Amino acid sequence: MTKDKSDQPVRQANQRGAARLAAVQALYQMDISGAGVLEIVAEFEAHRLGQEIDGETYLKADPAWFRSIVSGVVRDQRKLDPLIGGALQDDWALSRLDATVRAILRAGVFEILERKDVPVAVIVTEYVEIAKAFFEDDEPKLVNAVLDRIAKQVRGERKA
Repeated sequence: MTKDKSDQPVRQANQRGAARLAAVQALYQMDISGAGVLEIVAEFEAHRLGQEIDGETYLKADPAWFRSIVSGVVRDQRKLDPLIGGALQDDWALSRLDATVRAILRAGVFEILERKDVPVAVIVTEYVEIAKAFFEDDEPKLVNAVLDRIAKQVRGERKA
């Protein structure tokens, strides 16, 4: 007798992955609106992480991971942006990238630099998946290439 799919336990969403997605959304919102890190983090923690808004339920996210990424990107942006700029093709400036792509790259590079306990392959894969959630064209490939170049440069390793 085989079990029906509905009998299988529902796997909980990856809370770090949800925190990464929320961090990208928060960084995007800060970039577009000019809002401060404390205001945005408080808003996301109170109204978005694991909450229902307009009939859509946001995934439960690891709040500490979320805060770490958002506050770390803001704190280290002067270090992150030149690394990203150096990994882009010569004719591209970071300012020319879509705000969502900038947010994805900043969060990914922050994790590559600061979260040595997380394998590069996990970081790159998670942020490429986030890029795929927003874009269908070349942006996920760009995210993959830039994060891979930076990982090789700062950690001496590639995604695999």
